[in-house]
Amino acid sequence: MTEHPDLARLQRRLAEFAAARNWQPYHTPKNLVSALSVEASELVEIFQWLTPEESARVMDDPDTAHRVTDEVADVLAYLLQLCEVLGIDPLAALAAKIDRNEHRFPVPGAEGRRGTGPEGQQSED
Repeated sequence: MTEHPDLARLQRRLAEFAAARNWQPYHTPKNLVSALSVEASELVEIFQWLTPEESARVMDDPDTAHRVTDEVADVLAYLLQLCEVLGIDPLAALAAKIDRNEHRFPVPGAEGRRGTGPEGQQSED
């Protein structure tokens, strides 16, 4: 599925970890998406009440940096497991999405410009 060796190795490790604990029956798309949402929310919680300036310096505090790193790892782990279960190559999916976004949101000043940045993004994808 995934052709990037490091990514494939991590997905194998995650699958082996789950298999050793007999967790596969619980790793349904619905459960993995739910877990992904929970972990993403835990990442959001770290930043919730920070000012933009404080959020830019979040990695300066070792304890907070450790929490952020762990939550990013949790989000990525569940996303990779979801991709494995659904047969999605995450790197190919991301590359295709970037291609679509480059077409949908051309560089400012380019002919056929639809928006000026994130504010102009539409939620059709």
